[in-house]
Amino acid sequence: MNFLKLILIDAIFDVLYFPLWWYSKGLVLAIRWVGRSILELENLLGVSIWAKNIFTPMFGQYDLQGRIVSFFMRFFQIIFRSLAFLLFSAFYSVLFVIYLILPVITIYFIALHLSIL
Repeated sequence: MNFLKLILIDAIFDVLYFPLWWYSKGLVLAIRWVGRSILELENLLGVSIWAKNIFTPMFGQYDLQGRIVSFFMRFFQIIFRSLAFLLFSAFYSVLFVIYLILPVITIYFIALHLSIL
C-alpha cells in the first residue's frame, strides 16, 4: 500500500513540477541548443570567412581576370550562404517558439476535449 501511495505522490509531483521545469531549466537547455545550433551552422557555412576574403584572389590568380572572377564567385557564395543561414536560423527560431507554446496548446486541447472550455 505504501508503494502505491509513493507512486501516486510522485506522479502528482511530476505533473505539478513539469511546467516549472519546462519554463526554467528546460528553457535554458532549449536556448543553449538553439544558440549552439546557430553557431554550428555558421561554422558549417563559413559566411564570415567568405566575407573576410571577398577581395582575396582565388587559386593565386593575381591578374585582373582572376580578381574579377574571384570577387563575383565569393560575392554569390556570400549571398547564397547568407540566405541559407537566415532560413535555417528562422527554422531554429520557429522550433524555439513551438517549444514555448507547446504546453499551453496541449493544455488547451486537453481542456477542449474534456469540455471544460
